[in-house]
Amino acid sequence: MVFSFSELAIPLVGAPMAGGPSTPALAAAVSAAGGLGFVAGGYRTPQQLADEITAARDATTGPIGANLLVPQPSGADVVLLDDYADLLDPLAEHYGVELGRPRFGDDDCWPEKLEVIADLRPTAVSFTFGTPSPDQLERLRALRILTMVTVTSAYEAGIAVAHGAEVLVVQGPDAGGHRGTFAPDMQPGNDSLEDLLAEIGHAHSDVPLVAAGGLGTAAAVAGVLGRGAVAAQIGTALLLADEAGTNPTHRAALTNPEFGNTTVTCAFSGRYARSLENDFTRAFDNVAPVGYPEINHMTTPIRAAAVAMDDPHGTSLWAGTAYRAARSGPAADIVAGLASG
Repeated sequence: MVFSFSELAIPLVGAPMAGGPSTPALAAAVSAAGGLGFVAGGYRTPQQLADEITAARDATTGPIGANLLVPQPSGADVVLLDDYADLLDPLAEHYGVELGRPRFGDDDCWPEKLEVIADLRPTAVSFTFGTPSPDQLERLRALRILTMVTVTSAYEAGIAVAHGAEVLVVQGPDAGGHRGTFAPDMQPGNDSLEDLLAEIGHAHSDVPLVAAGGLGTAAAVAGVLGRGAVAAQIGTALLLADEAGTNPTHRAALTNPEFGNTTVTCAFSGRYARSLENDFTRAFDNVAPVGYPEINHMTTPIRAAAVAMDDPHGTSLWAGTAYRAARSGPAADIVAGLASG
């Protein structure tokens, strides 16, 4: 039987946060608390994805979801990549590293990851950066896996529904980390989450909507549920959870008064994403070209070296606009607090 959000004791989804913060322990803790926890398949090999789904399942009897990043064609300009590399070279020298090679491809094992999902059959699978083909979604639905696609506009929602998505994760502009726009070089829209829910809900009244982006308080969660969402997806609110894999430099920055604002930038990865402002964004935000995942590979050594040196000004500090509301402690307590409204 296909999972329904009405089965959740608490209508909260733990956002998949690739690159470290999402762990099997965090996914299991969210599910054990009554929500739906997710493991993140981005930047993971098929075997790592399989291991993390299995580990999360072993840690809870609750439902477990898995997220995949949908491969996209490259939109990078080689000349602009070379120019950006010249600008980044002094920073790389400062951290004692060489720039990464601007290769194309993050999820070269896309077919293999789909096979992992089909084989292990998590409760749900969500997709970010686009939608799988109708045939791929149909196959997963036939296996009784709930299919969810992240959208940032009514246009993307129409495509996802036409392809057969059973649930839409509606991501508003206040979300932390990468925006889920289908086109890698697309400037994210500024329509509020509330407006997106209303517009997409009106156009696709028979499709459940999960609201995401900037939901850091119980009042915010209650607000989107009151506007028709079947659940609220929380990410930044879980970055300080005991079970999260958020690195110490990132954790400290989230509570450091020095970092007062967030900004949407493509300086770190070549794709628009919301981070705390730091010296990196101030230096490169206005000169960085789009080009994902090439720029993501280029800056990886710099960001890793900055974290190793505990320097928050040389790495991405993904955070939604409600990051000041994030609290440390067990994920179960965080989930309970957000559901209290």
